[in-house]
Amino acid sequence: MASAAPSTATDDEPTEETALETARRQLERAAAHLNVDPGVIERLRHPNQVHRVSVPLERDDGSTAVYTGYRAQHDSVRGPYKGGLRFHPGVTEAECIGLSMWMTWKCAVMDLPFGGGKGGIVVDPKDLSTDEKERLTRRFAEELRPFIGPTKDIPAPDMGTDAQTMAWFMDAYSMQEGETTPGVVTGKPPVVGGSKGRDTAPGRSVAIIAREAIDYLGWDIEDTTVAVQGFGSVGAPAARLLDDEGATVVAVSDVNGAIYDPDGLDTRDVPTHEEEPEAVMKYNAPRKLSNEELLELDVDVLIPAAVGNVLTAENARDVQANLIVEGANGPTTSAAGEIFEAREIPVVPDILANAGGVTVSYFEWLQDLNHRSWSLERVHDELETEMLRAWTAVRERVEEHDVTWRDAAYMVALERVSEAHEHRGLWP
Repeated sequence: MASAAPSTATDDEPTEETALETARRQLERAAAHLNVDPGVIERLRHPNQVHRVSVPLERDDGSTAVYTGYRAQHDSVRGPYKGGLRFHPGVTEAECIGLSMWMTWKCAVMDLPFGGGKGGIVVDPKDLSTDEKERLTRRFAEELRPFIGPTKDIPAPDMGTDAQTMAWFMDAYSMQEGETTPGVVTGKPPVVGGSKGRDTAPGRSVAIIAREAIDYLGWDIEDTTVAVQGFGSVGAPAARLLDDEGATVVAVSDVNGAIYDPDGLDTRDVPTHEEEPEAVMKYNAPRKLSNEELLELDVDVLIPAAVGNVLTAENARDVQANLIVEGANGPTTSAAGEIFEAREIPVVPDILANAGGVTVSYFEWLQDLNHRSWSLERVHDELETEMLRAWTAVRERVEEHDVTWRDAAYMVALERVSEAHEHRGLWP
């Protein structure tokens, strides 16, 4: 098993909290509220396996480049590993391990029969042509083939990858297996075994959980203002669904900045990143802001749905929102979380809020294994049911133990994972 490299920063250099550091701190906080075998907690601090592979690529100009790929497999006590594959220059081993831990908790919070996995390639997909991205994906599938499969580890799309990437990945795997194996990945186009509604599922679940939190706090959704950082595959569906519910979405952003209208934006009129990349700032809005300024707007609900570590100790005291619902994975550092707790600003965590993606991935996996296709209406209905069930389980922990929403979600997850470990035991 590979291990994360130690930090080489000096005491005088600011360090950004890694996903692994955050995940371990959150695990320890939850464990403090529960009577769990310390041996199980120690096992859960570490991934079962981390695979590091070299991925050679013949570029369009005939030259050869070699990229580094990872697949972290955290825990499989409840079922096959499940988690995304990202193509991003910031991919690291430690990040993949931390994100795989979050996937373990996310699957357990949703009570899905999966464990956590995460992986990716250290590459900027914007530097690749479509043909190069296809060749890179297919070679990555071949490098990971011994470690994945419908009952071993089931990848899905993530940053820098999409439904087409998953189709290439599935085809490469299937060609080597000698049979079509749609269940090896999820997030595929429906025409090759994907599920209807998978692409918008993370954003839909964010909207469902935000709606429930707004109602729980006793607010009228029609009097609620919302700011969304990241108007992409998660933020855009969340913003549009909350807009449909009657909330006033006053700000959205992409990588270049944010647009703001205190009277509310027409979210159906603003192009998403998928519809027109980096087009948010071209939209005619009363004010243009930076992404950092969006996080500090005086709104009722803030939804960070872009990247991780955007809410930190440096800006947490300047956040004016009354409720934070995490759309991205790991947008809030531990230090920021402590500040929000002291300020009594509830933070509904990613492992609950954006779990619609893995939940509809589970639906897709079931459809593939059973060779049956569900209607979009059924997918939406089933997702609503599962999200409300998970929300209720977490809410009950909040009320019973007077803990934060994050601690409550981790308590639900850790109880389920630790119980499975205790029943299965440690062998040999």
